[in-house]
Amino acid sequence: MRALPFLCTLLRPCALVRPSAALLRSTVLELAILTAHVLMYPTGMTQERRPPPPPLPPAPTEARDTRETREAREVLEGREGQEGPEAAGADDTPGAGNVTHLPVLLLHGFIDNRSVFLLLRRSLLRNGWRHVWSLNYSPLTCDLRTAATLLARHVEEVCAATGHERVDMVGHSLGGLVARYYIQRLGGDARVRTLVTLGTPHGGTRVAPLMSAHPLVRQMRPDSDVIAELAEPAPHCATQFIGFWSDLDQIMVPVETARIDHPDLMARNVRVSGVGHLALPVHGAVAAGIRQALTTEEAMAGARGAASVA
Repeated sequence: MRALPFLCTLLRPCALVRPSAALLRSTVLELAILTAHVLMYPTGMTQERRPPPPPLPPAPTEARDTRETREAREVLEGREGQEGPEAAGADDTPGAGNVTHLPVLLLHGFIDNRSVFLLLRRSLLRNGWRHVWSLNYSPLTCDLRTAATLLARHVEEVCAATGHERVDMVGHSLGGLVARYYIQRLGGDARVRTLVTLGTPHGGTRVAPLMSAHPLVRQMRPDSDVIAELAEPAPHCATQFIGFWSDLDQIMVPVETARIDHPDLMARNVRVSGVGHLALPVHGAVAAGIRQALTTEEAMAGARGAASVA
């Protein structure tokens, strides 16, 4: 089966580690990440600043004055009639001729906030993405559908502010489920080109039965109404899906529940070895895989199936 380039390199050393040693290393890494995240958590509690409104187009008189001024300058400089970038009709828009990435929206998981994406956000910005936003949904949210409705409004704001008609999304854990609900049930596939999920319980998870007292946790159970809705037919869904799932994700029970297995969705599942649930959004190799996924959407069009990075 043809695989994306990053599927051959992600976390290759983990394949040589015994399962018990890999689990120990993953647990230690999870504890270190949890400690760091607790310290960073307060920095992400406030909602990120909303995208600025799109700039107003220049008035016709301003545009005419600009052309007249340019023509007068050419006459004075003896360049009248000569061809230049402007005379040739070249696009002088900043960034013209360069690869333009779609805006990326980052969605955090249960009782988390946007601080979990600090490293992934930095990775995207350093590699050419100009528009990267995170969305906090309230920790008091009791219905996944409410968060999906909030996401729909945020997507419209981002599209209006950037001039793009579509966006890409990355969702960690519950955030991936919120994004998928928006795409499949609220018409979000018209706006979302690619959704990347990290450790998302697409089939529901059975971890921590006592936590089912929380409504959002109940919606992440295999027998919930939300999981049933997402399993319904979606024959015309235009979004590409990429599901990263880990063999050492102790929050996904069973671990395969983080795979996207739906007959109507254009989905690719990427198995990651030796990385726990909390490490997925901060691991450098996973970040590289996400960047590859977001830049190879055309090559993935129509591709379905599974791949391993072990």
